[in-house]
Amino acid sequence: MHDIAFGFQAATASDVHKPDQVLYREMMDDCGLCHRLGYDAAWLLEHHFGDYYPTPSPLLFMAHIAAAFPDLSLGTSVLVLPWYHPVRLAEEIAMLNSLTRGTLHLGIGRGTAKSEYDAYNVDMNEARARFAECYRIVEKGLAGGPFTHEGQFWKIARPIRLRPEPVGKPVNFYGAIGSAASAEVMGELGVPPICLSTFPDHLLTKILERWAAKAGANANGAILPISVKLFIADTDEEAQALGRKYYPPYFALQADHYDVDVNPWTEIPEYHEFSRMFANLRKMTNPDALGPFMASNLVGSPATIRKRIDALAALGFNYFMVSSATPGTPVELRQKMMTRFAREICPQYSPSMRRKQAA
Repeated sequence: MHDIAFGFQAATASDVHKPDQVLYREMMDDCGLCHRLGYDAAWLLEHHFGDYYPTPSPLLFMAHIAAAFPDLSLGTSVLVLPWYHPVRLAEEIAMLNSLTRGTLHLGIGRGTAKSEYDAYNVDMNEARARFAECYRIVEKGLAGGPFTHEGQFWKIARPIRLRPEPVGKPVNFYGAIGSAASAEVMGELGVPPICLSTFPDHLLTKILERWAAKAGANANGAILPISVKLFIADTDEEAQALGRKYYPPYFALQADHYDVDVNPWTEIPEYHEFSRMFANLRKMTNPDALGPFMASNLVGSPATIRKRIDALAALGFNYFMVSSATPGTPVELRQKMMTRFAREICPQYSPSMRRKQAA
């Protein structure tokens, strides 16, 4: 048996029948439920200007969650670093860390949506370089001492020191992985990867291997999160029926957000991998095409879900970021599934959740 921690994705897509404020209140209800159930952390996405998980300021929302549930750890999946001024971002992270009791798990990435890059007037051809430089400046700031920086995009000639001063509670960073090449970038930065369970297992293995080769000693004892979608029911057939109902709108919203029909990355060399990855995304709106996707995630009976967790844990993943929040999925259904997962699955793997259930 593997010891695994479980977080949950606090997210919901826009609903034409509900104002955004109602959706945010529902997310807070999810946080309260999952905190009581013993989940480790609430993880928030960052997206802008559309209906695809509209949480434009994860750190601001996390401060709101922390005020209501101080012991709940918090995560991002992910902060898109090229859109931030790194000093301001470091200040906000330091302030949030000083105001919370739980751990901050900050997933970081370079983002994929050209529409969001265009709105922020940032050149996607600079995305990877901006990402790495931004992270290095944040890292310097959170170290606590005075620092300067001379880089391609930002210059800090006069030494500055962040306020608030760092607290004794470390911030955990993780890097979003879009390809095996991204794994090497994260390894060089000393940042563990965040992966998607939709990648084939052989690719997940390659990602972890290439990351570990670059990370060296930083790979020892690292938290290795994987993002997984969850539909749990008494039988595989029931769970798959839910998936065929609720996943197509999710993929339609995703395809629209990323403009996959016009392939906006053709003139952006470092995004050519995404052109290939997203090429068939629109086809996933067909319920009959969802079999491989559901098999790679946690869709099925408790026995099937345990088997998939075991397979992913055997690859090396030890933190599962679980989500039932897909467009149109009723709040009552997603909360029912998160409750069942916490009570029937998690205690088998998580000592803290075993203690929670016993109490």
